Amino acid sequence: MVNVNDIKNGMTILFEDNIYVVLEFSHVKPGKGAAFVKAKLKNLRTGSIVEKTFNSSIKLEKAMIQKNDMQFLYASGDSYNFMNMETYEQIEIPASHIGDDVKYLKENLNVIITFYEGEVLGIILPDKIEYKITKTEPAVKGNTTNNATKDATVETGMTIRVPLFIEEGENIIVSTNDGKYVSRA
Repeated sequence: MVNVNDIKNGMTILFEDNIYVVLEFSHVKPGKGAAFVKAKLKNLRTGSIVEKTFNSSIKLEKAMIQKNDMQFLYASGDSYNFMNMETYEQIEIPASHIGDDVKYLKENLNVIITFYEGEVLGIILPDKIEYKITKTEPAVKGNTTNNATKDATVETGMTIRVPLFIEEGENIIVSTNDGKYVSRA
């Protein structure tokens, strides 16, 4: 148990039968009355973000989240298979647990999978991933406006905007934070 006054950003807690990570918090001491803590929390099961106010005397239970380095192997229907690179144990995760991050998954990609008491909470992707361009239109000569871009499809089927000089077959780096082109590989 941890006192609510001792919470920090990034700490995981159990509250109302849910697992939350603390995104932001602030201690408030009004002129009258008792002090309290306002916190912005992200539910690790649903991904929703809530704001809670706690009395300063409340104690919260700390949630021990386990993070395992795993490698994406293949997709099978609506589920995705990963392998622990140390124990070679394989797990299958439904697409609903991965969410929008499925569009970034390619074979042999190393990710971090978060668990709470054996329950899969989700995956953490690398900040940047290298992809091969499988389809894009050739650049149009004379189209040299500032920051001119075109659509390109990468090996996972995801479409992103790339500069005009990028051609089919090239490898590029894509940011997983916003899904945008970063550079050539």
